Amino acid sequence: MSEKMHNSPKPQTSTFSPVVMAIVAAAVVIGIALGMGLSTSATSSPENVASRQYIDEMAPSSQICVQYGASAVTMDARFFVTFNPFSVYVSRPKMQPGCVLRRTDWAILDQRSLLSSEQERECKNSMNTFAFTGDLGDSPKIDCVYRNDAAGNLFLTQAGATSQSQ
Repeated sequence: MSEKMHNSPKPQTSTFSPVVMAIVAAAVVIGIALGMGLSTSATSSPENVASRQYIDEMAPSSQICVQYGASAVTMDARFFVTFNPFSVYVSRPKMQPGCVLRRTDWAILDQRSLLSSEQERECKNSMNTFAFTGDLGDSPKIDCVYRNDAAGNLFLTQAGATSQSQ
C-alpha cells in the first residue's frame, strides 16, 4: 500500500504577536524606569564626585567663583628629587575645592585687599591669573597660576590615540 504524503501547510506564526510585543514593551519601560531611578539616585560625596554641579557647589566662595571664574579641584603635592642615586618621590596629593578667576576679574581680590601690588604686578607680567582655595572672607590661600592648554584634554580623545609624546 502506498500512502500519499500530504504536505499540510503549517500555521503561520508571527514573531511579532501581541503577547511578544507586550513583553518587549514592558521590558523597555521597566529598563527605562530602572535606569532613571539609578541615575537620579547617584550620590555626590567626596568619594564620588559625579558632576560639575557638585564641584561648583563645593568651590570656596561658590557664588563669586561661578560668577567671576571657574570652580576647580586643587591638588597639593610635594616632590622630592635625590641626585645620588637620581630618584623622584611624590607625596600623596591633598585634594580640595578651589577656584580659578578669569584674568579680567581680579578686582574682586583687590576689593577685599587680598593681593599686594607686587603680587598683582608679577602675575600680570607673566600673563597669568589667580586661583584660590578657602573662603574669600576667611584668609584664603591665593596663588598666581599659569594656564597650560598644551597638555590637552585626554578625555576628549580616543583611548590610546594621543598624538603627544610622553
